[in-house]
Amino acid sequence: MATKAAQRTPTLAEAPALSAFELFATLPPSRLRALQQQSELREFPAGHEFFHSGESGHQLFLLESGRVQTFRHIAKRKLIISELEPPAVFGEMGCVGQRVYHCTAQALQPSRIRIIESQAVESILEEFPDVTRRLLDLVSQRFVGVLLDLEGMSFRQLLPRLAALLLEKAENGTVRNLTHQELAERLRVYRESATAALGELKKAGIIAVERKQIHILDRARLERASRE
Repeated sequence: MATKAAQRTPTLAEAPALSAFELFATLPPSRLRALQQQSELREFPAGHEFFHSGESGHQLFLLESGRVQTFRHIAKRKLIISELEPPAVFGEMGCVGQRVYHCTAQALQPSRIRIIESQAVESILEEFPDVTRRLLDLVSQRFVGVLLDLEGMSFRQLLPRLAALLLEKAENGTVRNLTHQELAERLRVYRESATAALGELKKAGIIAVERKQIHILDRARLERASRE
């Protein structure tokens, strides 16, 4: 596991309380303190990979600051599962069932992560059934989310999906820091397909494309395109 190369955060006292995470929100204060003492808080650089698809799991990860992306590689394509912001839990598959991670998790930016060994998680699950239900709900929600994404990829045309993605990611009318390749990964298509679809919107005068910037020129038409 690459976690060994990360730097420890000097003090745990400065970290957000575990109660900030919905998974542990109902635990009594004494149990939260004990769990916090059993955990490790570390800082990870952007690009760090916490685990890979198919690896045996033995840790649960809590995102306290930064951003983390989970994804799978299917053939030569990257399927993004989620982009997490704090407070968020990931690596839950390492604590349930066969304890195998179903995806790869990577830091998108410098991130502070609390790591809890699966044995400590097991103790909590045995003692507090409501935490078990929350964990299973989380697994179920993410699984359903992937299925819906795959359904969308199969049955919705590319142009409406691209228009919806641009509307979602735009800030003040501009989508920043997304390359054609990154757009393609989010749309589950090849880069060439994403570039061609962008070209169609550009030719129609709906967007203007610059390096890592896409300006929305006609939001109303882009919104109509997303519904077609």
